[in-house]
Amino acid sequence: MKQVACKNPLVSIVIPAYNCAAFISDTIKSIQAQTYENWELFVVDDCSADNTKDIVNSFSDARIKLVEQKKNGGAAKARNVGIMKAKGDYIAFLDSDDLWRPEKLEKQIRFMQENDSAFCFTGYEFADENAKPNGKIVSVPAKITYKQALKNTTIFTSTVMFDMSKLKKEDILMPDVKSEDTATWWKVLKTIDYADGLNENLSIYRRSKNTLSSDKKEAIRRIWNLYRKQEQLNLVSSSVNFVGYAFNAVKRRV
Repeated sequence: MKQVACKNPLVSIVIPAYNCAAFISDTIKSIQAQTYENWELFVVDDCSADNTKDIVNSFSDARIKLVEQKKNGGAAKARNVGIMKAKGDYIAFLDSDDLWRPEKLEKQIRFMQENDSAFCFTGYEFADENAKPNGKIVSVPAKITYKQALKNTTIFTSTVMFDMSKLKKEDILMPDVKSEDTATWWKVLKTIDYADGLNENLSIYRRSKNTLSSDKKEAIRRIWNLYRKQEQLNLVSSSVNFVGYAFNAVKRRV
């Protein structure tokens, strides 16, 4: 039975932060610029050596909460800390160097309520180090299942939102592996039929030269290890899914 939608649900936003002083201010400002205002933000600082914490603390907005890790543990653990602190009806993720378009939350919440979605992701646009969009917009499918997601890593972390009336926090906690976000989407998709895609460009994916995602060889190793170790797929299944992954990855960038 379809649940009655909350008229003004609280959205908990989780940002893992590590030495991101160059970007975090713009990222937070893109949240403050949202047309939807009922949100709380957890910036989980993972023992940054720069002034990331000072920048976060400079925002005089009661909705913004800085959480300081005592020990550097990586993005997965930082996100999990934010998840456990979240009080929202929805939980959304945003990386510390990415941006949201002003209508992102409003449109995604409305879409999820209209479609009774447990798990939703949106389209996005690539940008350079200065967050200047380059015109390459990634379209997303209307729905994606677990088997389809193995071949298509189109779900971008900074577009994801979960309805926590339909999922438990344990369902969305991230494993401590490389490409923890992709592993999490697969984990959730094993428990539900599909995720819903909102095919609108609502996020900006800043691609910095020094980010892990810019290392193509490392990306290949990470996805292969997820197939073999995390999902425990056999060699044939891993190879078939990898071909699909490679095709879709190239397609998104050309």
